Parts: sequence; structure tokens; C-alpha cells
Amino acid sequence: MLDNPGSDRIKGVSRLNQKDARTESGLFLLDGPQGLKELSRRPGLAHEIFLTELAAERYFDELSTLESAGVEITLVSERVMAKLSQTTTPQGVVAVVSQIDTSLSEALATSPKLVVVLDQARDPGNAGTILRAADAAGADLVIFLQDSVDPYNPKLVRSTAGSILHVPFVRDVAPGEAISALRAAGLQVYATSASGESITTLRSSLTSPTAWVFGNEAHGVSDQVQEMADRLVALPIYGQAESLNLATAASVCLYASAFEQHSQD
Repeated sequence: MLDNPGSDRIKGVSRLNQKDARTESGLFLLDGPQGLKELSRRPGLAHEIFLTELAAERYFDELSTLESAGVEITLVSERVMAKLSQTTTPQGVVAVVSQIDTSLSEALATSPKLVVVLDQARDPGNAGTILRAADAAGADLVIFLQDSVDPYNPKLVRSTAGSILHVPFVRDVAPGEAISALRAAGLQVYATSASGESITTLRSSLTSPTAWVFGNEAHGVSDQVQEMADRLVALPIYGQAESLNLATAASVCLYASAFEQHSQD
């Protein structure tokens, strides 16, 4: 068992909590038991699993599958887990995983029908929750435009609750490149804006392949991207709230599309 959080090995792994180390290595940290369950279905992504003794007992079946696939399993103390996880209450499992983002051309070659575009979204918790909502709504792709949060940010990864392994995503794409490629792939591009038309008027159009653009938590979708969008869309506020949280608004829009696209299923 590894018991020294100050060892070179643990320091090296914990560096993956930093963007520069992730960029250099092509790896990221997947924290928590949900990620472990997902990796047991895709063991080729995992390089090493670090667990406490309690977690190893609890997730014996998943570990057996991963170990049989040749993944290295390492027991660590609670102190070491706290160093690796860097959360207030570590869940006892951290995996070192290969980065899995794809290229825009490869993603669009699959003819997606529902796409999320994040324009300068900076909060990792919000972005991770949106990716999770995209997974739940059956979205085919998430695009992180330039100046958005790193999709491998540890807080973002935790917020996806394993969905980061389900939905293809592309990162660091220029706005013009993304919008042009989406249109060429047959998608309409709707950007959220408080000044847009109500989503309640769009039901018939939402059956078509759609890319939803969600913007910065404070400033919304940038002027540049709004000008390129086919439509600006607003969510009506029926109560007294000033606005909706970004992730909540994204969930509503994605499910509005999902309901219409799956209405004939």
C-alpha cells in the first residue's frame, strides 16, 4: 500500500489536477466510483486505478474486470487519496485515464442530430453538469469553443458523473469554424439569449437536427456567435426569478429538442 502523499510517484499523478500536466501527458484523472464502473466497460482507457482498502472491497467486481484486462490496481492510504482527489470528501477511487476528445470532422461525420456548443463557459461545475444533461437527453456531441473551460478539469469531470465517457466532445474550436462545420453537416444553430424569441414558439422546428449554443455564465453567448446563429432563443420566466442557472437553462433546451426528436419513436 502507498502511504506517503509526498512521494515522487504520488506527486506525479496528482500533477494531473493541473492543465499543463494533462496537456503534456495526454492523461486525466477520473475521480469516483461511477467512473470506475464506466471503465470496467472500457478498460482500454485506464492506465492505473488508485483505491483505498474500503473502496477496493466495495467495488470488487469492477476491479476484477479491470485487473483481468491488465489494468494496474494500486491500494493507497486515506492520506494519499486526499492528495490525489483534492476534494473535501474523497470517494476512495481515482483512475488515470487516456484523454478521449475527438476532432470536429470525425464527430460530425456521424451525422449528429443534437449538439451542444459551449461558448466561453468558464465554470467547470456548470460545464460538467451540461455534459451530463447532454448525455441524458441523448445528445451526440459537445463542442467546447476556444476560451471555454478545459473539459478535463477535475471538477468538470466529477460533475459529469461518468457521462464524460459517454458523449463525444471536441475542445478548443474557433467559433467560426464550429458554426460553419455544423451548418455544413445539416444542423440549425440556435443560440440562447434573453432577447431571443420564446422557445415555446419553436416546437415544430426542433424536430430538425439542432446545435444549441450556451454562453458564459455572466455574459451569455458572445456577440460574434449570436450574429452567426440561425436564431436567438429565450426561455420564458413565469415566476419572479431574474434568470436561470446556465446548466438548468441548457437542460431545458436540450430536453425540448429531445422530446420533439423522439416524439415519433
